[in-house]
Amino acid sequence: MVAVERRADTQGDAEAIVGAALAAYGRVDVLVVASGTNDAAPIEALSVESWERVMDANVRASWLMARAVGPHMISQGGNGKVVLISSTRGKLGHPAGYTAYCPSKSAIDGLVRALACEWGRHRICVNAIAPTVFRSRLTEWMFAAEGPGRQTREAMLQRIPLGRLGEPEDLMGVLLYLVSGAADFCTGQTLYVDGGYTAG
Repeated sequence: MVAVERRADTQGDAEAIVGAALAAYGRVDVLVVASGTNDAAPIEALSVESWERVMDANVRASWLMARAVGPHMISQGGNGKVVLISSTRGKLGHPAGYTAYCPSKSAIDGLVRALACEWGRHRICVNAIAPTVFRSRLTEWMFAAEGPGRQTREAMLQRIPLGRLGEPEDLMGVLLYLVSGAADFCTGQTLYVDGGYTAG
């Protein structure tokens, strides 16, 4: 499996990404869309432009990529795998001004269910991975030894039964499962990779 990493802001971008993969490898069997951003603010202070920016990054890009890749997976005879990245915030609210982020990730969960139903007859499996806080450029501040990051992290850890935040490696097993033949009868699901955060 070889990754083609680019950003899809428009339908043309999405088609170009799929076209590059087809030109290089002749077919597309797996689509993973890991697109996300946040702009935390109380709803009365969150601009419409900020809300749209979060929705575009978190929902539009996934929808565009699915729309671009679907016809090719179908024409190949199906059996494709699509994995979108959701979040525990697709299920849970947040008091710190997440009225853009939470709805955007709920939309990913809904998109997964809709596509699973739409593409099931083509044996294309569509699922989501929903992590809690994982180390990334967006969350690196929460891993700081001191300061606001430490305080936020320690408060968060009180609700994670496994007692730590996530590392990128923690996502790999679930991702490999979802794109493998072992998951051929798993579709329309959102799998929480959260150290037990949503269990409590």
